[in-house]
Amino acid sequence: MRNYKEHLLLTKSTIKQALVRLDKLAGDAILFVVDEDETLIGSLTDGDVRRGLLKGVTIEDKVNSIIQENPRFIKKGEENIQKIIEYREGNFKILPVLNKKNKVVNVINFRQLRSYLPIDAVIMAGGKGTRLRPLTETTPKPLLKVGDKPIMEHNLDRLALYGIDDFWVSVKYLGEQIEEYFGNGNSKNTKIDYVWEDEPLGTVGAVSKIQNFEHDYILITNSDILTNLDYESFFLDFIDQDADLSVVTIPYQVNIPYAVLETSNGHVISFKEKPTYTYYSNGGIYLMKRSVLKHLPHNTFFNATDLMEKLIEEDSKVISYPLAGYWLDVGKHEDFEKAQQDIKKIKF
Repeated sequence: MRNYKEHLLLTKSTIKQALVRLDKLAGDAILFVVDEDETLIGSLTDGDVRRGLLKGVTIEDKVNSIIQENPRFIKKGEENIQKIIEYREGNFKILPVLNKKNKVVNVINFRQLRSYLPIDAVIMAGGKGTRLRPLTETTPKPLLKVGDKPIMEHNLDRLALYGIDDFWVSVKYLGEQIEEYFGNGNSKNTKIDYVWEDEPLGTVGAVSKIQNFEHDYILITNSDILTNLDYESFFLDFIDQDADLSVVTIPYQVNIPYAVLETSNGHVISFKEKPTYTYYSNGGIYLMKRSVLKHLPHNTFFNATDLMEKLIEEDSKVISYPLAGYWLDVGKHEDFEKAQQDIKKIKF
């Protein structure tokens, strides 16, 4: 993935310098002109250069004379997802992302990304993976390779594909290896911070230690899940239903080989011949409003199921998002072997 700073050009640069940069960008040829603080000043394309040359500027002139001064942009934490979808489906494929001070903090390319979701993602990666021993005796489960890269990297790359670029990783067992492998996330145009668990804190307990989320929506996922979940669809459903928490659920069908009777006081009132029942299990991926986090006890063992129970008791809106795509919890040896085969044929 291209480093977003390749699209940035200092305002004092010459048109010749801009042409060299545009040539290197090839099919992604657009520059965002910034000052020394990387505050957005304007944009520049090959077309702007051609029009400038026709008006008599030279390649030794400064770019300021030919830039577009009011380029479109996205604000960090932009909650209007429909606006982002309109940009993507329109002709605006490459856009700068600005923080509150109008500094460029990223450049998104919809030729590479599927969306730009206003979400912080927390990846829970602190478990020991005891069911996968001896594979996990010296390697943390999130770093076990499925295909050509670790399980957790499949997760992170999938989330980043939907424009999520603020990550928190909860670590404990062999966490130094995870931190060394992923670093600060710069190589993937993301930001990764690490949350260390002194003691095991369950599936969401460590989230209580994070105080500086960037967005109002938080996604929490287990690190050992392999899935092709459409995160934009998941987010849109969450917003449409004005939910407090949504959990990805995995449909399971149970086929009964006999007629099932419904009775009341010993009387048969109906029956179904060889029915099929669909049940939904917890998929280990949760999306919630940031305000929900107030229900987490600080630095205390707490599971996602505890949080859901608490929200349901308080009549908060907890919804299910049935997954129509692929999902696998890589928890046991047979799951790990299945993942090695599935990664060759499942479209991610």
